[in-house]
Amino acid sequence: MFENSAAIRGQKRTPGVQRRGQERRRAILDAAEALLAEQGYEAATLKAIGERAGIPTASMYHYFPDRHQVEAELLRRHMTELDTRITATLEKPEAQTLREAVDVMIDILWDYYRAHRSCTELWFTGRHQMLVELVRSFDDVQAERLWRHLVNRGLASADTPRLAVQLSFEVGNRLFDVAFRRTPQGDGATIDEARRLITAYLESYS
Repeated sequence: MFENSAAIRGQKRTPGVQRRGQERRRAILDAAEALLAEQGYEAATLKAIGERAGIPTASMYHYFPDRHQVEAELLRRHMTELDTRITATLEKPEAQTLREAVDVMIDILWDYYRAHRSCTELWFTGRHQMLVELVRSFDDVQAERLWRHLVNRGLASADTPRLAVQLSFEVGNRLFDVAFRRTPQGDGATIDEARRLITAYLESYS
């Protein structure tokens, strides 16, 4: 009887405990995003994030074992939003040429990076292997989707290899890195060179 009552009380507490845990995780991620945006990658230590979120450092480990787990979770959040934007664009395509399709993809990324400095700090400054693997996986998925989109709509030759689009994402990442090292908003001249380089490369398969 008493055991059953205790079990029931425990079950009643569980949703509240889970909700508080989710709220604290969200507060930690929001604090990390703010620090990255305001002060850059080096400033966003686990201690600084905890102070910003109002959570003691010792308690932070209940939610994230280290700063890299915080970074990875925040980057996944950015990637989910980026994926949503890319999906919406590909489902209602406006590009009529390969050049326009490249411009659209670059503009989606550039606009998002400019509006979310925390994302660029993680994407280009964070060098932890966990972040590197997340970026690589994201690029592979988006390259596959873009390749299918270009070929299916006749914007690229059916002979264009997937590898060419994958490499275009690799090149794009490097040039975005350069652009955001030159200026916080991403150097427009560098972005324009990225457009020319990637478009010319993919057009070479036409």
